[in-house]
Amino acid sequence: MIFSGRISSSGFESGDSLVIGDWEESPLGKFTNIMWSKPDGSRVLLSPSSEHADFVSSLYDFDDVKITNIIVNRKRKNISIETAYLNVSMSWGMKIPIPFPRPLWFIASLENLFGKAIFGSNTYGIARDGSREWYSIRGISRVFHAQANTPDSKFGKIGKTSFSKPFGFSSPPKIPTSIIVNSHIDREKP
Repeated sequence: MIFSGRISSSGFESGDSLVIGDWEESPLGKFTNIMWSKPDGSRVLLSPSSEHADFVSSLYDFDDVKITNIIVNRKRKNISIETAYLNVSMSWGMKIPIPFPRPLWFIASLENLFGKAIFGSNTYGIARDGSREWYSIRGISRVFHAQANTPDSKFGKIGKTSFSKPFGFSSPPKIPTSIIVNSHIDREKP
């Protein structure tokens, strides 16, 4: 299975960190979800449907899953999202493209070592249900503006991401980023 889209992430001075998965093409159709790491370490998935939530929860760990209407406004270098639980927007700058595809063995070996050493992020790993997953990065941009709020509070200024309890085998870079990616998932056990 291949999920093609963009992963944008940022931390905030409140201690919250958000990861937006905006998938243009996938076996589940076009969808957007949000992984939310709260200051107390709890991990929340905001998902547009039970079908999407069940699939994502099979791969990653969450303490709470909320099904909610997700209204997305996309621009070339910006995404804004409204939900019943939180609103978030992120803007990014110039893209550093990685135009050539790499084989999965390369992503799992050399690229994985490079990603972990430079960005603190794995590009290959085993998901919660035993699936193998490869992140084939096609472009990287620095997120330079982000804001988020719940109905009761504002998250404050943009900051580094912080995940006291990760969602899965990999976390986004600590520096706020927006990454164009193809996520390859193999649910057959090796």
